[in-house]
Amino acid sequence: MSDAAPRLLLPRRLETQLWQHARRDAPQECVGVLGGWQVGDWSVAGGGWQASRLYPLVNRAAHPQREYLAEAAGLLRALKSMRAEALELVAIYHSHPHGPAHFSLTDQQQAAYDVPYLIADLFSGHLSAYLLPEGVECELRPDE
Repeated sequence: MSDAAPRLLLPRRLETQLWQHARRDAPQECVGVLGGWQVGDWSVAGGGWQASRLYPLVNRAAHPQREYLAEAAGLLRALKSMRAEALELVAIYHSHPHGPAHFSLTDQQQAAYDVPYLIADLFSGHLSAYLLPEGVECELRPDE
């Protein structure tokens, strides 16, 4: 991965919570958001996001085994909570219970926010992040 790749600093405790959520919701896809703050300009080397809080959401998709749709009321509560805590939306996550840790065409077409989209592959245990719809891979860095 190049030094110019956008970065998401993800504390291990949040990564652990994300995996717990994915396992709990399996075989359905889980969905949630991360709050935090922007670190510099993500389009410049060294820029990206710092995650500090995870907000699990309910998947209300018609076919939750293969797609996700965050429950609107839960997403609104999470965004209000972020604002009250002086945080901003820094990532959206969901799982692919049977793999792969790569975005699908549906993921790409439905992307609506300019933040990383994390994909947790329960089959391989791999976590990846992309800026969508462009498909730019983001560097995930553990942060204590």
